[in-house]
Amino acid sequence: MKYSIIIIIAGFIALSAIFNACQKDILEKYPLDQVSSADFFKQPNDLKIYVNQFYNDALLPVFWGAILGNPYRGGADDYNSDNQINGASIDVCLQGTRTVSYTGRVGWDYSYVRKINYFFDNYKKCTGDFKNYQQYVGEAYFFRALIYFQLMQTFGDVALLTTVPETNSPELYEPRTPRNIVADKIISDLDSASMYLSDVKNDGCSRINKWIALAFQTRVALYEGSWEKYHATDAFKVSTPQPEKYFNKVVEAATTIMNSGKFDVYTTGKPTSDYASLFIQRDYSTNKEVLFWKKFSTALSINNNKNYQQEYPYNKSITKELADSYLCSDGNPITDNPLFSGYTTITDEMKNRDPRFYQTIFTPDAPWMIDATGTKFWKDVYTNLNSATKFNAPSGYVLRKGYDPLLVNHNLNYEETPSIYYRYAEVLLNFAEAKAELGTINQADIDKSIKKLRDRVGMPNLNLANITTDPKWDFPTLSPIINEIRRERRVELADEGFRWPDIARWAAADELIVGKRPKGFKGSQIAATLFPVDENGFLDPFKTSLPNGYGFVLNRDYLNPIPESQIVLNPKLEQNPGW
Repeated sequence: MKYSIIIIIAGFIALSAIFNACQKDILEKYPLDQVSSADFFKQPNDLKIYVNQFYNDALLPVFWGAILGNPYRGGADDYNSDNQINGASIDVCLQGTRTVSYTGRVGWDYSYVRKINYFFDNYKKCTGDFKNYQQYVGEAYFFRALIYFQLMQTFGDVALLTTVPETNSPELYEPRTPRNIVADKIISDLDSASMYLSDVKNDGCSRINKWIALAFQTRVALYEGSWEKYHATDAFKVSTPQPEKYFNKVVEAATTIMNSGKFDVYTTGKPTSDYASLFIQRDYSTNKEVLFWKKFSTALSINNNKNYQQEYPYNKSITKELADSYLCSDGNPITDNPLFSGYTTITDEMKNRDPRFYQTIFTPDAPWMIDATGTKFWKDVYTNLNSATKFNAPSGYVLRKGYDPLLVNHNLNYEETPSIYYRYAEVLLNFAEAKAELGTINQADIDKSIKKLRDRVGMPNLNLANITTDPKWDFPTLSPIINEIRRERRVELADEGFRWPDIARWAAADELIVGKRPKGFKGSQIAATLFPVDENGFLDPFKTSLPNGYGFVLNRDYLNPIPESQIVLNPKLEQNPGW
């Protein structure tokens, strides 16, 4: 029987301590097997061992998956969007060709729910002062929130369980809990997490702390607030929407982080390189922008193959739509801007632009590989784009973000470049967006959020009283400030796994996905191209395979289908809209 909630072994559980990155006691696997709760959960270290298993890539995806197009990494949510192309492969969600049998990164799987609730059913057996183990209770609250957020994002309404039910318990056969009630429980769990977790910033890679829980809370609350506001009249609406409640929670949690004085935007005063260098550092222990990160060690066989994969495009490339989002250096859009030098070459395109453009997408003069023999440049790669599989970049724009050209830091297929889970820039963007959605944003709010991100790269501040109208705004029916904050979010968080969740919560597939095809740079820049071009000469890799653009189904494809097998087991679950 595959019904995952019912698979419960009363009183016993197999414990496997899954290593986290930075601390030796977490890197070790503990030889615990078939341990009775009567014998376990007695000492604080027992609780620590138990929660270690949740520090894993299934629950904490890292951004470099955008490069690989790997659905088990957070960056894949940029690949499944209007930000990135993966060769000739058309995403089935964007194309609207999924079936009820579709299984994504997060399935209708309650094994993690059962494991985390087993902790809550047993942790009070621990002897001693609560202050000696409240950290691990806080971590459990954080991970339960994370588990349920992933389920809610994927399926909407889900079965909300806070204990391990007995086999055949009636609650196993109840209808799904409405998503807004689930969201409230997630936020409540994060309130508990932030209360119990340490408020010490620590090294950011060993254990969850209060600030990480609050940062995650801003993400959750912004997602649900936006979903309730922008899906208010479609098939995915909630019965009693209260978006303002969630936006206010974003502001509250973000303000607490911002006022702590513990975090700031990383900068060394080098606007032409600081943004790019943030993502290729070897250690973030003292970095004030990075709240939580993963450390890799080839010696311990905890490997990251990010840089190896990025040495060649391997079908992965950035879309023209993302490239066009970058403002000119005067802080205004490229449309009708005399500073914009046109599309003849990618070098022309990057002139007088937001420096994040050429720190996210490779310029021909950027270093490609640096070793004892000297330096090779990306102009050698651009010359060969589309000429062979490893040089194949269907849009022409090759992702730079997160790549370190120093080959000494590579180790064959594996290396040790860390990956970032949460950074302060997202908190600032969440704050600004929530304030804008509430209609209460002012210039002081901009100055302590958006301005910090623009200062790092030497861009002019966003002037709330004088926003230049862009005739090509993605959302012409929304206010100028909403459009510009969404643009800022897109370019600052590009290829970190945020783009599809943003499109989903904004109900924006009608503007950005349906009937659209991703484009690339001018095909004339490449001597021999494997991909067709459109009527204006821009690379158009899906011109033949997707003549009518993406076929995303608006009243169905924002959520995944519930597996039929689960509905057979519990008919009260019902199916998601459109399936």
